Amino acid sequence: MGAITEAITNLAMDTGIANFTYQSGIMIVVSFIFLYLAIRHGFEPLLLIPIAFGMLLSNLPVSGMFIHDYVISDSSQLTNAGILTIFYVLKPVLPSLIFLGVGAMTDFGPLIANPKSLLMGAAAQLGIFFAFYAAIILGFNAQEAASIGIIGGADGPTAIYLAGKLADHLLGPIAVAAYSYMALVPVIQPPIMKLLTTEKERKIKMEQLRVVSQREKILFPIAVTVVVVLLLPSAAPLVGMLMLGNLFKESGRTARLSDTSSNAMMNILVIILGTCVGASATGETFITMSTIKIVILGVCAFAVGTAGGVLIAKLMNVLTGGKINPLIGSAGVSAVPMAARVSQIEGQKANPTNFLLMHAMGPNVAGVIGSGVAAAVMLSMFGGM
Repeated sequence: MGAITEAITNLAMDTGIANFTYQSGIMIVVSFIFLYLAIRHGFEPLLLIPIAFGMLLSNLPVSGMFIHDYVISDSSQLTNAGILTIFYVLKPVLPSLIFLGVGAMTDFGPLIANPKSLLMGAAAQLGIFFAFYAAIILGFNAQEAASIGIIGGADGPTAIYLAGKLADHLLGPIAVAAYSYMALVPVIQPPIMKLLTTEKERKIKMEQLRVVSQREKILFPIAVTVVVVLLLPSAAPLVGMLMLGNLFKESGRTARLSDTSSNAMMNILVIILGTCVGASATGETFITMSTIKIVILGVCAFAVGTAGGVLIAKLMNVLTGGKINPLIGSAGVSAVPMAARVSQIEGQKANPTNFLLMHAMGPNVAGVIGSGVAAAVMLSMFGGM
C-alpha cells in the first residue's frame, strides 16, 4: 500500500500543476495576449503566432520543450534537449538565412528609382543610437547597450544576430521585444506620424516613380555588396545574404532558387525562429528588471526611429517644394512591408486618392540595409571588447 501511495505522490509531484510558478503564469498570460492580437486582430500572425505558442510551450512546467543554457556537445545529448532547445541552438545561422529569403522577396526598384529614400532609411536608424546611449545611462555595458539599441531598427533577425554576438544572455528579451514591436507597427507608428505631420502634408500626392530597368536591378545588389562589405566587412553575413537573395530574384536565371528562398525556406525559418524566440522567454529568466528596461528602451527606440524618418521626410518636402509626403518617412524602419503599408493606410485616410505604397517601399527597403549596416558598425566597435 505504501508503494502505491508513493507512486501516486511521485506522479502528482511530476505534473505541471505541482511545478507551476507565478512567473510561468505571467508569461502564459502574455502568450495568450499575443495569440489574441494575432488571431483576433490580425497583427502580423506569421510572427506573433509562432512566438506566442513557443512562449506558451516553454512556460508550461516540466514540458521539457526548452532548456535554458543547455549545451549540446555531441549528438547523444539531442535526445533530452527538447525540440525548441535544438531550434535555439541554430540561432547563429538563422538571421543570415532569413535575410536571404527577405532579399528574394524584396523589390529594390523604388529605392533605385528614388535614391533620396536612403536618407529616410538612414534617419530612421536614429532610434538605434538613442536607445544605445539611454541603455548606457541605465547601467548596461557597451555590448548590451548596442544589442538593445538595434531593436530600434525594427528588424528581428538583425537584433538576434547582434545580441547573439555581443550579449547572448539578453537574447531572449531582446528578440521578443524586437519581434513584438515589428508585429505592432500598425499600433505604434500612426500616433507618431499624425503628431509630427499636418493634415495638409498627409494629403500630398506624389508623382509616379520612374520605371527601373532590369540591368539596374541586377547591378544594384552586386554594387551594394561590394561597397558595404569593403567598408564594413562585418556586414557581410546580413547584407551579403540579403543581396544574394535579391540577385536570385532579379537575375532572371535562378527562378527556382528565388522561389525556394522566398517561400518554402522562408516559411520553415519563420517557424523555427519564431518558436525558439518565444521559447527563450521563460518566466524565470524573463521577468527581471533588466527585461523591463529592455522593453521600455525598445519601444522608445522604435518611436524615435519612426520620428526620425518622418522629420527628415518633412525637411525633404520643404526642400523639394512640397513634392514629398512626410508619411513615407516612417517606413524608414526595417519592418518590411508592414511599415510601408502603414504609410499607405494613413495617407489614404487623409486623401482617399493617395497611393503611397511604392513611394514608402523606397525608405522601407533602405531601412533593411540601414539596420544591417548599423549592426555591423556596432559589431565592429564593440565586438572585440
